[in-house]
Amino acid sequence: MSDSNQGVLDAGSMPRDEARAGAQGGKTVHIPEIEKLELPDMSPISMFKHFGPGLLLMMTGIGTSHLVTAPVAGGTFSFALLWSVLLAYVMKYYGFQMSFRFTNATGKSVMDAMCTTKGKWAIWYVLFVTIAQCALGQASRVVATAAVLYFFFSEHLGWGLELWHYGVFVGVTACALVLSGQYKTLETVTKIFVILLVLTTLFVFFWNPPALSDFSFFIMPHPEFGYYPPGSLLILAAFLGLLPTGLDVALQSSEWGKAKKAGMPMLRKTLEEHGVAGKFDSFNPRAEDLTVHVNKLSPHGQEYCRRWFKIGNMDFAFGHWVSFVIASIFMMLAAMYLYPSDVKGRAVMGELARMFTESIGPGMMYVFILGALAATYSTAINYFDGWPRVVGACCRNLFRKTADLSGIEDPSPQAKKAWYSEHNIYRITIIYSLLASTAIIYGFERPVFLVLIASAMTLLFSPVIFYYMFKFCLNVIPKTDKIYYPGHLVRNFTWLCFVLFTAATLLVIYVKFF
Repeated sequence: MSDSNQGVLDAGSMPRDEARAGAQGGKTVHIPEIEKLELPDMSPISMFKHFGPGLLLMMTGIGTSHLVTAPVAGGTFSFALLWSVLLAYVMKYYGFQMSFRFTNATGKSVMDAMCTTKGKWAIWYVLFVTIAQCALGQASRVVATAAVLYFFFSEHLGWGLELWHYGVFVGVTACALVLSGQYKTLETVTKIFVILLVLTTLFVFFWNPPALSDFSFFIMPHPEFGYYPPGSLLILAAFLGLLPTGLDVALQSSEWGKAKKAGMPMLRKTLEEHGVAGKFDSFNPRAEDLTVHVNKLSPHGQEYCRRWFKIGNMDFAFGHWVSFVIASIFMMLAAMYLYPSDVKGRAVMGELARMFTESIGPGMMYVFILGALAATYSTAINYFDGWPRVVGACCRNLFRKTADLSGIEDPSPQAKKAWYSEHNIYRITIIYSLLASTAIIYGFERPVFLVLIASAMTLLFSPVIFYYMFKFCLNVIPKTDKIYYPGHLVRNFTWLCFVLFTAATLLVIYVKFF
């Protein structure tokens, strides 16, 4: 979005009452500042340049789950759990997609919609869970990156540093990058890491690909282990919880969608001023005030919103299925080169490097280090940004003083001074996440176990988030809007996935604890 476009959008030329009357009367609402906006180019290269929240979501997931959980599954149980990778991606597809759909259809965050729950209990629920994730969950992300550095510098080069030393280094540098940059910086770094990871992984995989018969295990049972190998429950829980990533990250992607300030999030304020959308008050929340009546806009305005909606969906779908390919490749490589092997401990990255060195040669270890560092470090960076954004969003919807000083990017002088502004709560949470996660790593240097536990914890509260994201789309987006409202097949399939996902979660809890 250009500055000139933003300036245009800040100016209104139609009286609000007249616009509202026109919208309620079914007439087209012409908004001159929207008519001046250039339609986004829909060519493949241009669309990729517009991508952002979906790639952030992908790289947030590609890291611990792909470089630790998937290889552990392949090294321990061969191809037996390959079916669970596909199942996790299919079941959670629309759980994530509803977050993108909601933000691109309303210009608001899912966190705003959670204000409409009774007593705002969903906001409180997310706040407490996210604070816990900032510690334990972030520790699992940081320790994965630290394990890459530990393998290369301490094991390969012989440096005398411990795993927690690298954890502190990763945490401090990642937080410094997040605190010093804006959303665009995060988006740019992520795109670079995406390209590095995909190229290195695909190169190794196609150098010596698995037999075609091995792909049958996406559907068929393994001849030795079947569908459910003994001792695989924690890995299955980790797959369901953290492939492609935890559903809590859908809340982060909704906040990233707002921060991108393109499409509906950029237009929301202007649409409110012209009566095309209600003015949502988180302290007097009404679901109908979240609704945007896109069909009241001119054809140009509708096409502008439709294109950005399509870009948002393509952004998510691209990231989701690329993530699936990468997860499947790492598991299959582990099954080919590591099985049978008990992949665990601080030397986990040394085990994984064997997949690259044994498939091509010793020099490929450096390719692995590059790809692994890109994956794990980008995950750590994105989580240091994403979870604090969610905490800030919770606070702006719970506390009036924070709401009066809302916004993370470009804070006002008053927001910079007040500790309770959303900007400063975001920054305080980043520091808390850094201190808590590195303290956990210092006292508990077991990367694989940390990742599996954090993944299982994510699974426990994911069904609640899945349900509400879907419910908000059904209740807020007008049913008459054929572009934004979920179609009949999508609704039925989403309900099916939600039921299966919830049942699988309850089954894991029952088997593990009862």
